[in-house]
Amino acid sequence: MKNKLETISNLFEGKEIRSIWNDNNQEYYFSVIDVIDALTNSKTPKRYWSDLKNKLINEGSQLYDKIVRFKLRSKDGKNRVTDTIDTKGIFRLIESIPSPKAEPFKLWLANLGSDRIDEVFDPAIAIERSIKYYLNKGYTMDWINKRIQAILHRNELTNYWSENGINNEEEYALLTNEIYKTWSGMNAKEYKNYKGLRKENLRDNMTDIEIALTDLSEIATKNIAIEKQPHGFTENKIVAKLGGTVAKVAKNELQKNVKEVISNKNSLNYKYMDSKKINDEESSRN
Repeated sequence: MKNKLETISNLFEGKEIRSIWNDNNQEYYFSVIDVIDALTNSKTPKRYWSDLKNKLINEGSQLYDKIVRFKLRSKDGKNRVTDTIDTKGIFRLIESIPSPKAEPFKLWLANLGSDRIDEVFDPAIAIERSIKYYLNKGYTMDWINKRIQAILHRNELTNYWSENGINNEEEYALLTNEIYKTWSGMNAKEYKNYKGLRKENLRDNMTDIEIALTDLSEIATKNIAIEKQPHGFTENKIVAKLGGTVAKVAKNELQKNVKEVISNKNSLNYKYMDSKKINDEESSRN
C-alpha cells in the first residue's frame, strides 16, 4: 500500500481510524469510537460503546482492562481524551461486535488463524510467505538471503542463551542491546529512532552492511560463548560485549574506506511526523 502507514487502520477503507503511538510501550493505540463507527450503523457510537463496555465488564472480559485514554484530535481540531486500545485489543473488540459489517473482519481473522495452523504442519509455507512479502516490499533476493541467514544465526544465539541461564524476554533484549551498543554506539531503541522507525523491525530497515555487522556480532557472541561457557545474565553480558566488539572492529576498518557504514536510511514508503513538533504547532495556534 503506497504512501500509507501500514497499521490496522488500513483495514477500514474509507473510514478514518485515529491512532496514537505510545513510545513507552512501543505500540499503537486506536480510537475505539472510530472502530465502532466504522463497523456499526449506530447513530451514536459513543452510546454503543458505553453499552458494550458495560456488557464486557459484566462478562468479566479482560478487554476492558486494556483500555487506555489518550488525547486524540477531534473533528473540531481540538485534542480530546478518548478511549483507545492496542492492535490485539482492537481484534478482540471486533469479535465482540454483533454487526454485519464486522463479519468480513471476523472471516479475515479466522482465515489468518487457519493460515498459521497450516504453517505449523508445513513450516515452509511461512518461509515462502515471508519471501513473497519481502519481494512485494521491493527487497532484492540477495538482501532477503542475507536476512534469512541472519535470522537463523540469531535463533542459534537465543537458543544458546536459553540453555545457559537466560530465562525471559527482558534479558534477551538487554543482551541484544549490549551487542548493538558495543558495535554501533546505539541500543536498539536509539538505533530505531535514528532511522525514523517506530514499530517496524529494525533489521528489515538495515543496509546490507548493517545486516552483515549485526550478523557478525551475533555469530561472534555465540562462538565466544561456546568457548567461555558463560552462565546467567552477568556472564553472558560480558560475552555479548566481546561479540559486539568483533563487529565494532570490522565497522571501524570499513569506515576507513566506506563513507556510510551506519545509515539513517530506512525502507519505509511513509514518514512519521515528530509528535513534539505537532504539539508545539498546535500550542502556537491556541
